[in-house]
Amino acid sequence: MFLVWFSIFKFVKVPLAKSHELKNHHTSRRAGVKMTAVTAYLDYNATAPIRPSAAKAVASALELLGNPSSVHRFGRLAHGLLESSRESVAAFVNAQPGGVIFTSGGSEANALALTGFPGRRVLTSAIEHPSVLAFGQTTPIAVDSEGVVDLGRLEEALALAQGPSMVAVMLANNETGVIEPLAAVSGLAHRYGALVHCDAVQAAGRMGLDIHDLGVDSLSISAHKLGGPPGVGALVLADPDAAITPLLRGGGQERRRRAGTENLPGIAGFAAAIADCHPMPQLSVWRDRIEQRLCQALPNITIFSQSVSRLPGTSCLALPGISAKIIVMALDLAGVAVSAGAACSSGKVAASHVLEAMGAGGLAETAIRVSMGWASQARDADIFVEAFLALAERLGQCPAGSAELMRG
Repeated sequence: MFLVWFSIFKFVKVPLAKSHELKNHHTSRRAGVKMTAVTAYLDYNATAPIRPSAAKAVASALELLGNPSSVHRFGRLAHGLLESSRESVAAFVNAQPGGVIFTSGGSEANALALTGFPGRRVLTSAIEHPSVLAFGQTTPIAVDSEGVVDLGRLEEALALAQGPSMVAVMLANNETGVIEPLAAVSGLAHRYGALVHCDAVQAAGRMGLDIHDLGVDSLSISAHKLGGPPGVGALVLADPDAAITPLLRGGGQERRRRAGTENLPGIAGFAAAIADCHPMPQLSVWRDRIEQRLCQALPNITIFSQSVSRLPGTSCLALPGISAKIIVMALDLAGVAVSAGAACSSGKVAASHVLEAMGAGGLAETAIRVSMGWASQARDADIFVEAFLALAERLGQCPAGSAELMRG
């Protein structure tokens, strides 16, 4: 790690904020979010800043006395908040409230879905989140070079499966933003008697969600990805009466499907964040502007999955021969926050299994992810482009004069 930082300081020479700026730490408030004056936060796929409405709901619920399982008046008040929040989450995905099981986040929701229907062979796309791929004995389904699941390969695997199956395919990829054909996946899987689980964590709040239109049997969502508090999510069942084996046992909460006192402040913040989710078409405009400017200035740059449907505001790109770790750290020094691949392991910067599955080869070790969200502004995209072009110029990746032209 020391050698990485040394190489950045010695060769990249990204300008740092002046010492008095760091000491005074000037901040501005953008849509209720405190941001440093030199910062462009472009890592929404890792986590989004909490919405003011969600923070207010969390604070209010923290003052509420009572366990939702208690029968006295305090418990009934807490129970009322719990159930009204459940109704909000259900409406968000067009499900019935009884199908909503609150969890500690998307990873637990995925684990509950994959362990809750024992005896089924699990088939997963090769680009799933690690919480799905780590399930155990799974059959990987290939994706094409754009990251879209191969339906032909899926049908082959379903036909060869001995006994009942469970198919797990995410709705939108956390690294590339690619939107998968879930309705087609569900129709195919159901013809073979398989259940379908959808990790919709990245899609929630960025595109419309309807559990019945998707045709899935279950889907997982997480609060902190859409501006709610961390540590809370939900598994939503299309059939609220579906028998599911609990992962956590020892209590009657969540209709005996998930033991443990519910995180009521987190759940209230989850519901409040959902209420503030609205379409954000400007994110696609800003993403496309980033990609257009970088492609014009940098002939060697690769933008992944440009020809297929993607989430608005998500771009995965690579400069050949330059480590993603170097790029992420250098941009951080310039006040720009992006990531390399998923951000679900502390301090982890490794080659992307998603890009490897797409056949990206060595580019998988050089790719970074840029992601915007509810509090982003056009200037964030501009700040990123300026910083990225400056870095590419110092590394000899930018033809003479092209970076200056793009800045103009």
